[in-house]
Amino acid sequence: MRIAIYGRDFNDTVLPYVQEIFDLLKNHGIQPVLHHKFKNSLHGKIKLPAHTIIFHNHEELKQQADVLLSLGGDGTLLDTLSLIRNSGIPVIGINFGRLGFLASINKGEIESALKALIHGEYTLDERSLLRLESDNGLFGEENFALNDITIHRRDNSAMMIIHASMNGEFINSYWADGLIIATPTGSTAYSLSCGGPIIYPDSQSFVITPIAPHNLNVRPVIIPDDNNLSFEVEARESKFLVSCDSRTVTVERSVKITIKKADFCVNLIRLNNETYLNTLRNKLLWGIDTRNY
Repeated sequence: MRIAIYGRDFNDTVLPYVQEIFDLLKNHGIQPVLHHKFKNSLHGKIKLPAHTIIFHNHEELKQQADVLLSLGGDGTLLDTLSLIRNSGIPVIGINFGRLGFLASINKGEIESALKALIHGEYTLDERSLLRLESDNGLFGEENFALNDITIHRRDNSAMMIIHASMNGEFINSYWADGLIIATPTGSTAYSLSCGGPIIYPDSQSFVITPIAPHNLNVRPVIIPDDNNLSFEVEARESKFLVSCDSRTVTVERSVKITIKKADFCVNLIRLNNETYLNTLRNKLLWGIDTRNY
C-alpha cells in the first residue's frame, strides 16, 4: 500500500502524534508519499524516513498513492479535494482540530486506525459533491465542493437579495446575509449552524439554507440532487463573495451562478468499527445530559 500524507503547519503540541504516524508506517514497511509543502513545514521538527517520496499536484498523486491520509481537522481534509479530484483515491482524516466530522480518527486512536487501514479493515463511504458553473469560470478546474457552496455578502456590505430557481422555475428571493447550498456531508457544517437539518449521507439530496434571513418564515429546503439550481444576486454593493468549501472569491454582481451535482464522488474511508450514527452521537454529544445523573 502506498500512503500519501497531507497536512498544514502544526503547533508543537501535536508533533509527537505526527512522529508516531511516521514511526508506525516505518515499522510496517510503508514508505510515505508527502505533499511538498507539508514536508517543508516538518523540516527540523520530525524525523522522516529516508528517501521519502514527494508529490506536488493532482497528477503526481494519482501515480504514486493508493490512499491519502489527512492530518488536521475537517478544513485540512477539504483541502485535499483539489489533489484528489476525480481520481477515486480514498481519503481518511486524523483529527488534530476540534469537532472533526470528516477527520474522525482521534489522536489516541492513531495506532489502531493505521493498523486497520494497512490490513484493509475498512469500507469506502461514497460522498457526492457540488459543482459550480458560471459565465466567467469561477474557481477554474477546482469548481467543486464536498461540504457546501455559499453565496454571501462582504463584511462591510448590506443585506443581499438572492433570486433562486430550480430547473428554470422560480423558488424564492432570499433577503439575507447569504445562502448555503450544502451536500449531505456539509449538512453538519455551516448549514447546521444556520439552522439547517442533518441529512444522512446517501439520501441523494441537497439543502438550501439561508444565512440570517430577513423574513422569519423562510426555512431551509431539501431538494433531490438531480436538479439544477441557478442564482442571481441583487444588492447595493457591486460585488459579493462565493465560497466552494474553504476557497473564496470576490464576484461581480452581474455574474450568474449555476449549481448542480458533480459528475464524480469522493471516497471517504470508514473503519469497520465506525458508523455515521456513531459519529453523530459522539460529536454532537447525543445522550449526554446532566439531568440524567
